[in-house]
Amino acid sequence: MPITTCVFDAYGTLFDVNAAAAQAASEPDHAALAAVWPALARDWRSKQLQYTWLRAVADQHCDFWQVTQDGLDWAMEAQGLSDDATRARLLELYWELAAYPEVPAMLQALKARGLATAILSNGSPAMLDGAVSSAGIGDVLDAVLSVEDVGVFKPHVRVYDMVCQRFGCAPEEVLFVSSNGWDAAGAAGYGFQTVWVNRGGKPKDRLYAAPDSILPDLTTIPELV
Repeated sequence: MPITTCVFDAYGTLFDVNAAAAQAASEPDHAALAAVWPALARDWRSKQLQYTWLRAVADQHCDFWQVTQDGLDWAMEAQGLSDDATRARLLELYWELAAYPEVPAMLQALKARGLATAILSNGSPAMLDGAVSSAGIGDVLDAVLSVEDVGVFKPHVRVYDMVCQRFGCAPEEVLFVSSNGWDAAGAAGYGFQTVWVNRGGKPKDRLYAAPDSILPDLTTIPELV
């Protein structure tokens, strides 16, 4: 069955989750970040994701902005940082994360081929609106889908259900792309064709399903469809 719909995870896939810490570290008012921002960014992202999984299995849902703040607080404490102004700046920058350089042209190429395009993300609607607007890619997206509509984080099956409900397509018609190996596996288990964007060269997760393709970035996504 041919692909009709290309769906992307947002954070780490289209948008660079390290950009907020890198930008703040370059600013004189937040010089304490200069030596530790890579570790802080890594811990922030790790805890952010861990908290989504723990809340999902405990049936204690909150929106992604809350786990983003909670993850940052853990990461800052781990680095011995307690500056309220630095915390506020990091959170401010998270609303305007940079898209990876290849994203606009890749999405435009998919639209030129007549494909539907969408984001499917743990992010709250307001956070996603901010990121899409900041990146200037709203005109090449047909939908921005947030887990807030179903009240549970990925990889719950109800999240992936949103795609077929929105586009009226079968799972086999969807190409799902994520930089998270566990998310690509979850989508593959659901029945989507999947791509894991493995920017860091990490080992493949040992899970109940596996991505169909592994790529170093998003550049060649249009060639797959």
